[in-house]
Amino acid sequence: MLVSTCCFGLMAIAIRYASASVATHQIAFYRNFFGLLALLPFLFVRGGPLPRTQHMHLYLVRTLIGLASMLCGFWAIGHLPLAQAISLSYSTPLFVTVLAVLWLGEKVRMRRWLAVAAGFLGVLIILRPGSAAFSPGLLVALAAAMISAVVAIQIKQLSRTDPPDTVVFYTYVLWVPMSLLTALPNWSWPQGGTWVWLVLTGVFGTGGQLFWTRALKLGEVSALQPISFMQLPLVAALGGWLFGESLDRHTVAGALIIVGANVYIAHREAVLTRRAATHAPVEGAKPGE
Repeated sequence: MLVSTCCFGLMAIAIRYASASVATHQIAFYRNFFGLLALLPFLFVRGGPLPRTQHMHLYLVRTLIGLASMLCGFWAIGHLPLAQAISLSYSTPLFVTVLAVLWLGEKVRMRRWLAVAAGFLGVLIILRPGSAAFSPGLLVALAAAMISAVVAIQIKQLSRTDPPDTVVFYTYVLWVPMSLLTALPNWSWPQGGTWVWLVLTGVFGTGGQLFWTRALKLGEVSALQPISFMQLPLVAALGGWLFGESLDRHTVAGALIIVGANVYIAHREAVLTRRAATHAPVEGAKPGE
């Protein structure tokens, strides 16, 4: 999980460098294209035929929505302070909890609702709507998190019938032509060293996903989730070193609240899942909490 976190953090740095001369739509295409190239060797080393699925229509919807989230997220990384962009991306699990209730009919009781409310308070602290520090660009980062929550629910549904490698493979296969279509209207060829950053977006993105899925096979989400939040101090440090960005106290405070809410939600869900598997009541919890 730590390696995965570092990969995603370094992908953000590569995106920021590429954004200096390449449009967001093209960065998304190259990230997907080089990401697919980086993924293929792992599929061939595993042996056997390429993954198959009987739910291609669901993948089409999932990749369309995922591409929208990617474009918003990449724009935020390229145009906002890195710490702010990453901090707001951590609000995705909060939206996932809400969507799980509305979409999947999952039961969420008071403790997790309070954690979600605290997390959204952290979002407001970062956004500071109505103040001079508020920027409409922050809403793009928040939109990326909201759309990512929809993608997370869809992946959860697809994972019930297809293995993780199949989900990742078909996501990339569909993302490449989709992102190419969005990039073509304003196409321009990258120059010189920009190619290095574009290749690294794909390599680090695929590496982060592969290590992430394998980490979840080896450990519990509640134990691994705090490690994933190490991406924030990583990109904050690199943002200060490479781009001269500074952390403001509102971003730090909001990020800590969001991270704390997410850690509690992940821990609570893990506890309830284990207790449900053994049909044992949760201490201090009402039925269904």
